[in-house]
Amino acid sequence: MKTEQTLDNNNTPQTIRIGVLGFGGLGQAAARVIAPKREMILVAAADKGGYAYSVEGLDVQASIKAYQSQGSVGYLEPAGTISNNSIEDLLASNHPVDGYFLALPNLPNDFIASVTKQFIQSGWRGVLVDAIKRTSAVEQLLAMKAELQSAGITYMSGCGATPGLLTAAAAIAAQSYAEIHQVKITFGVGIANWEAYRATIREDIAHMPGYTVDSARTMTDEEVEALLDKTNGVLTLENMEHADDVMLELAGICDRDRVIVGGVVDTRNPKKPLSTNVQITGRTFEGKISTHTFTLGDETSMAANVCGPAFGYLKAGVKLHQQGIHGLFTAAEIMPLFVK
Repeated sequence: MKTEQTLDNNNTPQTIRIGVLGFGGLGQAAARVIAPKREMILVAAADKGGYAYSVEGLDVQASIKAYQSQGSVGYLEPAGTISNNSIEDLLASNHPVDGYFLALPNLPNDFIASVTKQFIQSGWRGVLVDAIKRTSAVEQLLAMKAELQSAGITYMSGCGATPGLLTAAAAIAAQSYAEIHQVKITFGVGIANWEAYRATIREDIAHMPGYTVDSARTMTDEEVEALLDKTNGVLTLENMEHADDVMLELAGICDRDRVIVGGVVDTRNPKKPLSTNVQITGRTFEGKISTHTFTLGDETSMAANVCGPAFGYLKAGVKLHQQGIHGLFTAAEIMPLFVK
């Protein structure tokens, strides 16, 4: 099965048909990001309870309302379908979709890889993009590079904020130096209500001392709330296992042990507890030691800094796919394209 895309005279897509897998806080934000775009249209969405598809494009507000009021986009009339195997069933339906954003929790740690295998086995050809976090999760996808290439899938991995936007900034800033001494990424996230981003918060908890991916995944909402009560809603994360390291290493920027990632997440206040930034320290060809700093505006939300780059990389992936370039790429290797 191969979905062909309508091209204009410049061999560029007229409208890229997008699917979003996962419709929690991040998936809903992704849908809102796409809504005003001319170059992309949201035609498919799926969650653990069902999926929805419309060739003319899904009604974003109605989709969000169906999820929030009934627990699944599968209840969206008339586009929805209730299913316990929503991704598999959506792929089996053979609806034309050019690219999917995997706005899925990576709990357990092999979840994204297992979903990717479903795409390979289905015979679908197109572009996949994720906003994955953990180094070990990206390494699982790297092991599937040849399979993705053979399947005709162009996969863009680590394309959110960090990894993603900040990793790409580090790769560009590194060009000033003959040698990179350190890349330090520090993020600040502010959200008014942790329940809007349950999976993301659990992934953050998994990075804390005394917790693992499995223990964080099995925490009840009450246990998460009890932990947040102890910390006044603030999670402080240090020396995280973050895929920025393997991505920068693969791009030839620096060894992974020179990459440090940490941050502060405030789950009770939309204002960022600190400014998100990346600092790249290195030695110039003249022998000078210097540091570049790239800081994100405090007014930009986590959702804006994750979903915007993800779709920029998806657009870049579509261009590669049209040229017959398949396999796995990261945010440190490819420049994103701005989606109008």
